[in-house]
Amino acid sequence: MKIHPKCLSVRLPTPLPIHLNCGSRGLPKKLRRVLEEKTIERVGASTPIPVDVRIISATNWDLPSLVEKGKFRKDFFFRINVIPIHLPPLRNRLADIPLLAETFFRKIRLKSDKPVKGISRQAMDVLMRHDWPGNVRELKSAFEYAFVACHDTLILPAHLPQAVLRPGQPVLTEPKRQSFNLREIEKQELIEALKKTGNNQSRAAEVLGVSRVTVYNRMKRYGINTEKVLEIV
Repeated sequence: MKIHPKCLSVRLPTPLPIHLNCGSRGLPKKLRRVLEEKTIERVGASTPIPVDVRIISATNWDLPSLVEKGKFRKDFFFRINVIPIHLPPLRNRLADIPLLAETFFRKIRLKSDKPVKGISRQAMDVLMRHDWPGNVRELKSAFEYAFVACHDTLILPAHLPQAVLRPGQPVLTEPKRQSFNLREIEKQELIEALKKTGNNQSRAAEVLGVSRVTVYNRMKRYGINTEKVLEIV
């Protein structure tokens, strides 16, 4: 018997339970077998079963630092740290907020079945100013809250959680908004980035926090002509 290919996502506890962190039997034999030999055994059985899975583990802890302090098993760290991917906090990826907002808006609208048509420019500005200590989960929760509080056709700042509206928070960006449409917001941000960088796509990508390929694809998607952008400057 062979398990068909699947993707297994594992979020590491913070910190890991003590039985995974210390002692000669700290890393259970069965877990080590899955990571190294790609086999498992059913409960009560002794015949190994091959598995073809991709294990994706995630944590918000600094594992290399914990390894140095002896608080995280070095052998376990090297078994899972094959292709590390560092994802910056949402406050450092402001260009992602309109895209994530659009995704959450569509998904939650389908579930709620409410006649909410979009998010107001003012509400989007509030989202862009927030520093998002809870990252993407907090943004999603903000939209879930907004759909409960909103009884209009547009999500307004008053429909957002108080934590997002808290006074005195730093203004991280102040992009110009000319539309309630999230795709239009993305387009305007791209145009503004191209203006600031003299139409340099690589530098515009750095400003937006995306790859150059993403900038090129968005320019193609929205029909942005580089010569016209320069004319507007």
